[in-house]
Amino acid sequence: MTTVNPNLPSKTNRLGLPMTEYKGLDSTLCAGCGHDGITSQIVKAFYEYGVEPHRVAKFSGIGCSSKTPAYFIGNSHGFNAVHGRMPAVATGAMLANRTLVGVGVSGDGDTASIGIGQFIHLLRRNIPLIYIIENNGVYGLTKGQFSATADVGSKLKNGIVNELPPIDCCVLAIELGCSYVARSFAGDPKQLVPLIKGAIAHKGTALLDVISPCVTFNNHEGSTKSFKYAKEHEEMLHEIGFVPYFEQIQADYPEGAVKEVELHDGSHIRLRKLDRDYDPSSKPQALQLIRKANELGELITGLLFYDREKKDFIDDLNMMDEPLATLPTSQVRPSREALAEINKEFS
Repeated sequence: MTTVNPNLPSKTNRLGLPMTEYKGLDSTLCAGCGHDGITSQIVKAFYEYGVEPHRVAKFSGIGCSSKTPAYFIGNSHGFNAVHGRMPAVATGAMLANRTLVGVGVSGDGDTASIGIGQFIHLLRRNIPLIYIIENNGVYGLTKGQFSATADVGSKLKNGIVNELPPIDCCVLAIELGCSYVARSFAGDPKQLVPLIKGAIAHKGTALLDVISPCVTFNNHEGSTKSFKYAKEHEEMLHEIGFVPYFEQIQADYPEGAVKEVELHDGSHIRLRKLDRDYDPSSKPQALQLIRKANELGELITGLLFYDREKKDFIDDLNMMDEPLATLPTSQVRPSREALAEINKEFS
């Protein structure tokens, strides 16, 4: 159980815990990385909601995003899976112990490329899991190649232009029956924190696709101070990388409005925040809205789709209330006679 340190600040949540109980290790990501902004909002949301840290189970795969679970809710459970296989590990854990609050953190490469098969089956099963995609359109750990979510016409720092259509993870999630689908921006805490709180309260898969700019691989082409220019004009003894400091990008704008945000490389994205007249329970409306926004080059942010009636995978399986992980061996191991009877049914 988590204990309260009397030497910590007096401000606490409904459990009597200070926000420091929801923090983790210091981040080792690039200064100004959007992922750190998301981490801060996860900490704030879980603190304000009042989730017991020891009930949280964190899951990740491989990539910059998959390092971030180490940076929030240190007094929790954690499992770092292999590349693209986080959904399978999370599925097993949530089936074994339905009392856990599951949080899966993944990247656009980990989710939409190597892990897309696992991602699809997690969505269609409606596993009770908060699934956060830290979406920057590149592979940050392997020098910034395009990921499957990169938009047509986007350019790498070496000048290569992406000509392949992107995978829209929100459209995919809605089509496959995910019961809570939202999109946000790492620099918009006023929107992201409530969306995470809603995901905590939701019973089923809650997908949050969060646009998270990469400060390292968004340096603009043609700059004589860019990584590309420097590396092409130096005579290297050995390769040494240096990541400059950037401030995290913030975006504060009202519901229903469109805001153009300048990224670190000078490029721009257009964010449109949903207003209160939008009905997130309509699947056709949600899909039409996202597709229209894609045609306009806008990123719709907010709660895109919500189905409060759909059962999660645990209820679909008619599982007992007692977590499987806590049952004694005598109850989960079938007798020889029972096993023989089961095998007989398949013969």
